[in-house]
Amino acid sequence: MYHLSKMSGPQKRNRAITARRQHLKSVMLQIAATELEKEESRRESEKQNYLSEHCPPLHIPGSMSEVQELCKQLHAKIDAAEEEKYDMEVKVQKSSKELEDMNQKLFDLRGKFKRPPLRRVRMSADAMLKALLGSKHKVCMDLRANLKQVKKEDTEKERDLRDVGDWRKNIEEKSGMEGRKKMFESES
Repeated sequence: MYHLSKMSGPQKRNRAITARRQHLKSVMLQIAATELEKEESRRESEKQNYLSEHCPPLHIPGSMSEVQELCKQLHAKIDAAEEEKYDMEVKVQKSSKELEDMNQKLFDLRGKFKRPPLRRVRMSADAMLKALLGSKHKVCMDLRANLKQVKKEDTEKERDLRDVGDWRKNIEEKSGMEGRKKMFESES
């Protein structure tokens, strides 16, 4: 306590506040723990009540006909449960679709559009057409087959360029006055 008496007024108050907060937190955690235990016991009792109501204890009969009748009853119950499960799944899918539509309408009304994440898909033109048109349509999209083949004609310039040969000889021939004279003569 000697240590506390040397502290000033605001420090004492801060320590008292933090101590009170910690105490309140611990009390809240204890209350929450007891509430969780109560909730767990309530769920367990509900489960036991449901099982006792819907699943009576199984009595195995002695004769074969009674066993067959029991199997038929169990199959009928299984079928009913499966139908109920299917109906619930359809309802869940329908409601989730409605939720998505509502969310989309909400984004549209706000003016903010949520872009779906796009993936890069590598697909050939044939595979893309097959996916779009289905497997019934046989469409071949060979782009190279549809290209025109162009025949290359030899023009005079190309022939001259081919016949020129070594470029060093041309430079030597055209160098000096004689080369210029030949150039003018060949142009006219």
